[in-house]
Amino acid sequence: MSDEEDVNQEDMADEWAAAMEQQAEEEGAQAAESVELDEFDAVAPLATTEGNPDLDVILDIPVSISMEVGRTSITIRNLLQLNQGSVIELDRLAGEPLDVLVNGTLIAHGEVVVVNEKFGIRMTDVISPAERIKKLR
Repeated sequence: MSDEEDVNQEDMADEWAAAMEQQAEEEGAQAAESVELDEFDAVAPLATTEGNPDLDVILDIPVSISMEVGRTSITIRNLLQLNQGSVIELDRLAGEPLDVLVNGTLIAHGEVVVVNEKFGIRMTDVISPAERIKKLR
């Protein structure tokens, strides 16, 4: 791996850590508003380091990342008629950015690139953690 890729992965890991920390803080504030005080005794507190949640616990959890070119709806009749060479029209224009999904949640938009004869995706617009949290609600 090149030094540039290492730096990009470190930056991405830092961004994810910050997003997870922000999400944990917002969820904690929300829970404090809606949960009775005696219910907090039953919940195990997060391990903390200098007031920040210990994110090392979750950093090695695998997630599924996918890129979506576009979508469409067709009838079962048309689906059964598909064969080699069939073309399906999608809801996106050529050249439009792809959606980057993590566990089915939109996190970014990007464009296709080729790196060492393999397809990759260059992130062109990353959705802020606050916007992602709003979409979850």
